[in-house]
Amino acid sequence: MSTLFLASVGIEHFLTVGALLFCLGLMIALGKRNAIGVLMGVELMLNAVNLTLLTFSRFSESDRPIAGQTFVAFIITVAAAEAAVALALAMSVYRNRETVDVDQINLLKS
Repeated sequence: MSTLFLASVGIEHFLTVGALLFCLGLMIALGKRNAIGVLMGVELMLNAVNLTLLTFSRFSESDRPIAGQTFVAFIITVAAAEAAVALALAMSVYRNRETVDVDQINLLKS
């Protein structure tokens, strides 16, 4: 029964889930006022891109199908570095301004 289910799931299903995850991440990133919420939306968008790359890697008929997996490894590395730097910046802003609300942060204004 489970092999029948897996055989019926095609590329369009994976791409639809990836597009929905990306749209959800975009809505979260643009709609949240909290810096941590914005970061969570960006991470969700990066994971949607990972899903799409792995889908194309899995369903492509090429000589080098591992190229999509290589891109995913790079994206995960960049996402981890982005999260670490962004959380460090958010903690620094919180120490100075006592808020992580994006609308109230005006560090660059004179």
